Amino acid sequence: MGSKDQWAISKRRGSDEIAPGATASSVDSSAGPKATILIIEDEPPLQNFLNATLTSHRYKTIAALTGEAGLRHAANDQPDLIILDLGLPDLDGVEVTRRIREWSAIPIIVVSARGKEQDKVVALDAGADDYLTKPFSVGELLARVRVVFRHLSAAKPDTGESLFENGDLRVDLARREVIVRGEQKHLTPNEYRLLAVLIKNAGRVMTHRQLLREVWGPGSADENHYIRVYINQLREKIELNAARPVHLITETGVGYRLAAP
Repeated sequence: MGSKDQWAISKRRGSDEIAPGATASSVDSSAGPKATILIIEDEPPLQNFLNATLTSHRYKTIAALTGEAGLRHAANDQPDLIILDLGLPDLDGVEVTRRIREWSAIPIIVVSARGKEQDKVVALDAGADDYLTKPFSVGELLARVRVVFRHLSAAKPDTGESLFENGDLRVDLARREVIVRGEQKHLTPNEYRLLAVLIKNAGRVMTHRQLLREVWGPGSADENHYIRVYINQLREKIELNAARPVHLITETGVGYRLAAP
């Protein structure tokens, strides 16, 4: 995290910017959506400022001072939006974003003192929906929030479900736990990413190219042998009989499908 003067928002005549210690009463407090916003920010003064600003515009807020606490709130409380700092004391905000994206499409607005283009690219590529550089104005923050909710109202909302259960397979995506017939299974990072992508698309056929792009990145689009190797490894761990899979179904010549509950 940077010093406080990196995020301080000064109150200037004729501006909608207010100081962290001030109330947001001077800002238009017309009724906003009754939505819940999770704020993951480790500096209490900024956390309090964001909380006061958003609640004054009639948003509900949840506060988290660490990445792990934020992940728990995201899974248990299923907020409508997450405002996320990158410089957290336990997990980098980019890692928090990646882990949330393994199981949910909850919109994420990054609010960070890191202003370099590469920092923005990395966060957005990890799955953030928007990036706001400190210092910022109240008006800009609220405008970005309104844009997110406009997009949500125009699209089918994500359920944010982090628990997948089908027969003897139970996967808690928020906690990264894979339980098969009551026994916890250890998956390699690539095995887990592959399973998480299939769970997000349970019941749908995923082509080899789609899986390669989602798990290994766009540069691996022709490496079909990756998929075969890791599907076989996953079947050995989660299927009762890997030769007769009931969870990971092969769609010949196309790709694979995870059986839906």
